Amino acid sequence: MEEVSYFLGVPVGTLYQWRYRRTGPPAFKVGRHLRYDPAAVRAWLAKQVA
Repeated sequence: MEEVSYFLGVPVGTLYQWRYRRTGPPAFKVGRHLRYDPAAVRAWLAKQVA
């Protein structure tokens, strides 16, 4: 979570808000932790820039 936050330049709280609103990069739960696929985060970012 912290790596995605650093990569995107946004606070961790913003990632939680994006997940709640379904507007951010796709995440999945492993137990009670959120995980992000690095390729999916890059694809989401590329889509946002375009």
